[in-house]
Amino acid sequence: QVQLVESGGGLVQAGGSLRLSCAASGSVFSYNDMGWYRQAPGKQRELVATITNIGITNYADSVKGRFTISRDNAKNTVTLQMNSLKPEDTAVYYCSMVQRGRNYWGQGTQVTVSS
Repeated sequence: QVQLVESGGGLVQAGGSLRLSCAASGSVFSYNDMGWYRQAPGKQRELVATITNIGITNYADSVKGRFTISRDNAKNTVTLQMNSLKPEDTAVYYCSMVQRGRNYWGQGTQVTVSS
């Protein structure tokens, strides 16, 4: 089993920045993909960004150039640096790990961007 714990959400004004972190614990192996997804009220959960164990990244078009995903394999952590935040970025952000065919999720952290 893998446990994912997010931190760093909060309330910020439009144009501001936030940094989300996720720590993985339990049966974490070397080869896994980690990422961030988000779900706004009344909407489906959507991909924000992912990163492979060797650092290959993928971003949703809506966040390209504003968000940066990174990971520390030694610490089993993944971070999402969010800049130039917009009100439409408001959502619950979930950390994700795909490992050996299983998908794990964190409990989510709220990000609210005021206009």
